Amino acid sequence: MSEPLHGEYKVPGGKLVAVDLEVHDHRLSRVAVSGDFFLDPDEALEVINHCLDGASVDTTVGELRSRIEQALADAHSRGTFGAPVTMAGFDAHAVAMTVRRALGRATAWADHEITFLDPGPLDPAMHAALDEVLGRELAAGRRGPTFRFWEWHNPAVVIGSFQSLRNEVDAEAAERYGIQVVRRISGGGAMFMEAGNCITFSLVVPESLVDGMSYEASYAFLDQWVLRALAEVGVDAHYAGLNDIASPAGKIAGAAQKRFVGGAVLHHVTMAYDIDADKMLQVLRIGREKLSDKGTKSANKRVDPVRSQTHLPRAEVMASFLNSFRANFRVVDGSLTADELAQAEALVATKFATPEWTARVP
Repeated sequence: MSEPLHGEYKVPGGKLVAVDLEVHDHRLSRVAVSGDFFLDPDEALEVINHCLDGASVDTTVGELRSRIEQALADAHSRGTFGAPVTMAGFDAHAVAMTVRRALGRATAWADHEITFLDPGPLDPAMHAALDEVLGRELAAGRRGPTFRFWEWHNPAVVIGSFQSLRNEVDAEAAERYGIQVVRRISGGGAMFMEAGNCITFSLVVPESLVDGMSYEASYAFLDQWVLRALAEVGVDAHYAGLNDIASPAGKIAGAAQKRFVGGAVLHHVTMAYDIDADKMLQVLRIGREKLSDKGTKSANKRVDPVRSQTHLPRAEVMASFLNSFRANFRVVDGSLTADELAQAEALVATKFATPEWTARVP
């Protein structure tokens, strides 16, 4: 018999759920769910507790949720309840998440100390390589969670892992403007990056932080702090679709993710600060189609949702974002190790700067 275990989960926009339990022979026992939620009828709570007793400690969030939902449905069909169960401020998924946290299989932000890295301006290919290195290092247990902004001098187009090179990039225009093309390891769309024209960050966290969440839910969860940070600089932002951040004035940013074997998640976001739309439309083929209905034809036209809505210099916006990140999480300052830098440099030479990788989807 284990020592009593306790877990808590605050439902986004909802109530707090708590679970106390013990483990015996690798199975849950003496499960007790509590919280400030609303549940009717009262007898449903005992049904939830009872159906979780005996579940394996390896049961997934989805399986625990199904177990709870089936038990409540069965109780209703047997006439145990006079009416269907009403759960307000929480649901079966929230209970399942709380059980996983009690078992230590799912974690919360407060469980992690995040290292802020500031390596200075780097080649965009080096940034892409560091995303892979830091993800692998966390998955291997050699490095904790990290957060860093991208800084760079040379212009680039960074395309998603699965995008077609020829469909996305006009090679002649890229060569004419001296713009390198880099393929990253995460999915999503192309990023047109000149020094100072966008704000990009990479966050690497344990997969336990998004345990049981759908991909869509994990995007929104990992960017909750971004919405707060944008509000602090005067931007009313919200999540839109799978991976976009938008405001009443239109799209501000896009996010992308990569999951690593071993339990790490790379999550990064790029925000348009002050992009030369005319140049971008010449270099990005898909960009022409996306902006063709917006009248973006003048060489003087800018795509600048962050600059125009904040009226702040880019460095000041980034400083505010970092302050907001520090206020929300446990953050320490750190640096890349010599080994991590060497790994990244090797990946640039053997992967990210090679035509085989860049054109792996022609």
